[in-house]
Amino acid sequence: MSEIFWWVIFPYACLIIMVFGLLYRFAFRQLTWAAPSTEFFEKKWLRLGSPLFHWGVIFAFFGHVMGIVIPMEFYEAIGVSDHLYHMGAVYGGSLAGIAMVAGLIILLIRKMVFNPVRVHATFADFYSVIALLIIAAIGTFITLFGNYTPSEFDYRTAIGPWFRSLFVLNPQYQLMTNIPFIFKLHTLLGFGLFASIPFTRLVHFYSIPVAYPTRAPQQYRSRAQYKKKSS
Repeated sequence: MSEIFWWVIFPYACLIIMVFGLLYRFAFRQLTWAAPSTEFFEKKWLRLGSPLFHWGVIFAFFGHVMGIVIPMEFYEAIGVSDHLYHMGAVYGGSLAGIAMVAGLIILLIRKMVFNPVRVHATFADFYSVIALLIIAAIGTFITLFGNYTPSEFDYRTAIGPWFRSLFVLNPQYQLMTNIPFIFKLHTLLGFGLFASIPFTRLVHFYSIPVAYPTRAPQQYRSRAQYKKKSS
């Protein structure tokens, strides 16, 4: 019964909360959809941590799509061997994970150390960064060390088919029964994060901010200095 809860009921509940939460926020709290910039309060740490995190999460997202959403049969059909796939996943995933973790650590320290940033940060802001950091750290650990253990586990044979089965309304929860605990933890925390997105600033992810990593930093000017020049 517990397996059905964790691998059928819990994922669907998280997805339902996410979908209806997004619809509610878009309909009734649309002005809070964007993530306001805090560059005015502190710039140096933000300019380092934010691009690291955003580039890392972009590549991590596509890595999850390639490993979980796209079936193994697709790679076999186009001639990509298991060895070649895993080499790309290890090196690419490690770089993305390390960048994401490093960026999140910088952003978390920034929120804690700089008073103006800390004062304007809400509980949801700290929760988002800490939750992402834990999930990213676990994922990076799996990528770096998961393929070099005696009990090597290929997530494409269990987690991938299970994840896809959710969206065809035929959840194959049995596939998740015997997978390593660290993979279970990473998966469950990820779904929990999805459920929380409508209640945090992570909601701006659904605005598809593909130009964010290359955009110019926001510029702020002193109003007093502007008046002085005008006069």
